Amino acid sequence: MISLQEVLGIHEILIQRTGGSFGVRDKGLLESALVRPLSTFDQKELYPTIEEKLAVLCRSLISNHCFIDGNKRIGVTILLVLAKANKVKLKYTQDELIELALKVATSDWQEKEILCWIWKHKD
Repeated sequence: MISLQEVLGIHEILIQRTGGSFGVRDKGLLESALVRPLSTFDQKELYPTIEEKLAVLCRSLISNHCFIDGNKRIGVTILLVLAKANKVKLKYTQDELIELALKVATSDWQEKEILCWIWKHKD
């Protein structure tokens, strides 16, 4: 999906451009978030589609609070970066992105709701 170094680089750029504090709060939680979309059970992927992987990764990055600051921003940004890299075209407004991040951060939305958001916004 995406490497630890790539996420750290993107997070640094986000903080430089939008403000906040640099740094990882918990590297283990970050690593856990990054491998979660690749989870299997009985040799079967738990999240077989790219959309499911994106939803799980977005939620994990936001909810795990891996970074000192910018967890919502990194979760949404990584979702968008990986969607584009995997040719999943999304059409959305800034307000819809903000709503997504806030709903996940407050635990109002889990993976299922994020997945519905992705499907609703596919172009």
